[in-house]
Amino acid sequence: MALAALILPATPAHAAYGPDQSVWVQVTANDGSGMPLAQLQGTIAFDDSNTKYRYSLSICWQSGAYPQPSAVIVVNGSSGSYPIWSGSSSAPGCQQVALYSSEVNFGSAVYNLRFDVTAGWFSRTNGQYMSRTKSSGTYDNPFN
Repeated sequence: MALAALILPATPAHAAYGPDQSVWVQVTANDGSGMPLAQLQGTIAFDDSNTKYRYSLSICWQSGAYPQPSAVIVVNGSSGSYPIWSGSSSAPGCQQVALYSSEVNFGSAVYNLRFDVTAGWFSRTNGQYMSRTKSSGTYDNPFN
């Protein structure tokens, strides 16, 4: 009697993500009023292939801001892109909470990420429309 061997194709190796890193940026009016405008918070993680990262972020549109605040993800200090919208929610102190999440295959080495959050408002001190961008610190890829 012959034994038949079952041969399964080898599964491709999957790259692994490092630990989540916490992200937090608060944008406040700089006209002397101290009015809160936007708060970004969430997590990011880098893939050990050095070419991918994932994020899960929320931006609280605080009461003083107009229009809705925005964020840009800056890769390696120069290449910027808007995060991928994944829904909205509500929370105390927020007009709205925008949710963003994605896994990004950058296509080349990702050394670090930075988050730039921009919010505008009508100044209570001079009545002028103003805008401010606040940057997070730089989040380094632990795999390179």
